[in-house]
Amino acid sequence: MSETELPLLSVPRNGVPDVMTEEAELADYIAKLKRGKGPLAVDTERASGFRYTSDAYLVQVRRECAGTALIDPEFLFDLSSLSNAMADVTWVLHAASQDLPCLNRLGMRPKTIFDTELAARLLGDPKVSLGAVVERELGIRLAKEFSAVDWSQRPLPHDWLIYAALDVELLDEVMERQVARLKDAKKLSWAEEEFEYVRTLEPPAPKPHQWRRISRLSELKSGRQLAAARELWRERDRLGQETNTCPSRLLPDRMVISIVKANPRNSRQIKKMSGLRHRRLAENWHDALERARALPADELPSKRGSGNPGLPDHRRWSQSHPEAAERLAAIRAVVAEVGEQHNVPAENMLLPAHQRLLAWVEFPATPAAVRAALDEMGSRSWQIALLSAPLAEALRKL
Repeated sequence: MSETELPLLSVPRNGVPDVMTEEAELADYIAKLKRGKGPLAVDTERASGFRYTSDAYLVQVRRECAGTALIDPEFLFDLSSLSNAMADVTWVLHAASQDLPCLNRLGMRPKTIFDTELAARLLGDPKVSLGAVVERELGIRLAKEFSAVDWSQRPLPHDWLIYAALDVELLDEVMERQVARLKDAKKLSWAEEEFEYVRTLEPPAPKPHQWRRISRLSELKSGRQLAAARELWRERDRLGQETNTCPSRLLPDRMVISIVKANPRNSRQIKKMSGLRHRRLAENWHDALERARALPADELPSKRGSGNPGLPDHRRWSQSHPEAAERLAAIRAVVAEVGEQHNVPAENMLLPAHQRLLAWVEFPATPAAVRAALDEMGSRSWQIALLSAPLAEALRKL
């Protein structure tokens, strides 16, 4: 049966509940959850690309015999009571690493999770979006249309609420099918380790020198121009935090580069520039340029790079650190081969960052030394068991 011939689930089977905004409603629903059975399906909707924060603007929860709830965190911003009531229940999510940080900020902290996207990766499925996973496991198409909209707007349109409710409609059924497949593939213990790793993963620290990720930054030729781009980035980031607005909506990267190249001498010239969205902020951009102009020469950023702590850019290792580059090539080949043998993507077999770290640090090319290195960087036991011997052999041959 082709994809278009699969039955389409365009609305939740029990309808779309009203958005929950009252504590009394939440208490009633928690009572229903306690009487429910099976795992707890959970999802969130954020306003990525619209807001500065990655907070949830809608939380969807579903459990068999309790039904679906659409919870508005703008009104119900402490959901610890729900979390505590479901402490002994497995929470099933799709791409849990995206949802857990904002759920934690609402007081929702699961003790056990099942991630349907990660399960699909470990099973070697070629497509791992929620729609693709539901089609593969259940033979049903989900209506998916509103993933990239501004979920912070109020009121939320009814069509969006249908989409949100569908996100948790079938997660428990998908989990049941995937558990059976993982058992057949002898990968259930692998999955459980991966789920626990994701559940307990600490949020990454902010990366230094993020301004260097401005697109087309390479078009700027001098340290003074780079300083101007950096000050514009810092100002739009400050304004983004202050107004909870995605910084690129205040000043897109292309306008950062255009302003720097034009080198306007006052805010009036900035206001006249084509493509500027928020002309009321022209004075802010002018002040940022003035700060860059006032910097002494020895404080200008280098064109050569950010000087970030940690590993040097691995893309340049072949020129600057050829031995590390050779080790990285060997490690990548082993990880790809073992991943192919077990039908697991290379990036799930061993994180690319861990591959680079393993190549950078010199140690004896023995299975015991490789096991110790992998364990220290946080690799899981199933990865260590499969990779230690072949990695040691490949490194020993160099």
